[in-house]
Amino acid sequence: MPRIRAASVAEHRTMQRGALLDAARSLLSEGGTEALTFPALAERTGLARSSVYEYFRSRAAVVEELCAVDFPVWAAEVEHAMERAGTPEGKIEAYVRRQLDLVGDRRHRAVVAISASELDAGAREKIRAAHGGLIAMIVEALGDLGHEQPRLAAMLLQGSVDAAVRRIELSVAEAPDVIADTVVAMVLRGVRG
Repeated sequence: MPRIRAASVAEHRTMQRGALLDAARSLLSEGGTEALTFPALAERTGLARSSVYEYFRSRAAVVEELCAVDFPVWAAEVEHAMERAGTPEGKIEAYVRRQLDLVGDRRHRAVVAISASELDAGAREKIRAAHGGLIAMIVEALGDLGHEQPRLAAMLLQGSVDAAVRRIELSVAEAPDVIADTVVAMVLRGVRG
């Protein structure tokens, strides 16, 4: 009987941690960094504020956990889109478009809501490593196109994607599909020449 009780306690803690992360995603998506507070997390989950501190020591720790949980899922979606493409150009287009499609996803919005400067060095390093994994996905396609510096080109390509993400998030005059079409055309012309 004690084993069942221990398992149910662990399952309960896992569920509470999941609820806190889901609440954090919502808060960040709705109101950005300012909305992610421990009182707001407690209110959204029905936990006492002191209970939130049992799971996370700071807002940065919440974001670090979101990155650790959500970024691999997001990267897998980009990778899957690339795998369906038949040509290096198709892989590059899929890489760009899938990332831009995910801009409205709560997982993505939560990850980018807090700037890296608010995170501790460990969290920033984890985010850099995750982004490095994303960039590594496109290096081979760029190499297949005969690019002399595929790693550098991949980083610059990702910079274009990041700029397009910011443009979409600003909800400026252009529709997201216009921004996506423009960055894809720009990137493909650039990687060919």
